[in-house]
Amino acid sequence: MRVDTFPAAGSKVQASEFLITSGGQAGNAAVAVARLGAQCSYIGALGDTDDEVANTIARTFAGEGIDISRALRVKGARSSVSTIMIDKTGEKMIATRRDTGLSSATPADPDAAVAAIDAVLLDNRYANLSLPICLAAQKRGIPRVVDLDKPSPADDPLVMGSTHVISSAEAMRESTGEKDYGAALKKFATVYKGFLAVTDGPAGVYWLDKGDVRHMDAFKVDAVDTLGAGDTFHGAFTYKLVESNDVVDAMRFAAAAAALKCLHFGGLMGAPTRAEVDAFLKKHR
Repeated sequence: MRVDTFPAAGSKVQASEFLITSGGQAGNAAVAVARLGAQCSYIGALGDTDDEVANTIARTFAGEGIDISRALRVKGARSSVSTIMIDKTGEKMIATRRDTGLSSATPADPDAAVAAIDAVLLDNRYANLSLPICLAAQKRGIPRVVDLDKPSPADDPLVMGSTHVISSAEAMRESTGEKDYGAALKKFATVYKGFLAVTDGPAGVYWLDKGDVRHMDAFKVDAVDTLGAGDTFHGAFTYKLVESNDVVDAMRFAAAAAALKCLHFGGLMGAPTRAEVDAFLKKHR
């Protein structure tokens, strides 16, 4: 729902818009990648066939042209569901009922799942699914980008198996105990040796370049809805990384895609097309 201001405890507010859609880290990123024009497969655990939340997710992804043939429908399980309010500044308030029964599901044939793809984008909240895919992709030598949204030690097997780690600000701080981004990145990098970055919404992205901390500003837009912006960044980064093999180029492209997503209400429904991102970048040199 879209509201002018968030309600105080015990109070009511009027909503101006209401929408039921799908989401989640991997889901938002998958839609972003598909809308940019890539062939995209979603390999995730969903609730049982009588779970209407899971059925909505499956319909939404299929409608976006995403291959869901390897999505796992787990008997007796239920997919996560959230109630989300977005205020007039684009800020969000979320209450989530986490999934039940999905944390033990594993992909049936990880090697086959990655046999014909160029890169994988991994959600670190479900290592039971992500780690087997990561290891299969590692054998093929293709990029493995981790969306570090859940705090994790640098020697976590999923992290160590990845080529690129892009963390949320909160996850990086909690993972390292450091408030300063530079200090946090350098501490994490004492163990993890791949590409390492942290995103902080409108403050942009920070990353390590041969041990030095670098920063790229976010594009300034009048945000309507920030829900899924970080996931769009990760999806667009992975897409562009495959195309250009240039992390700075990929981050700039991803920042543009995330900015455009923020201009539209509805979470993943605001993900832009490739033409829209290219046009935006031409105007914002």
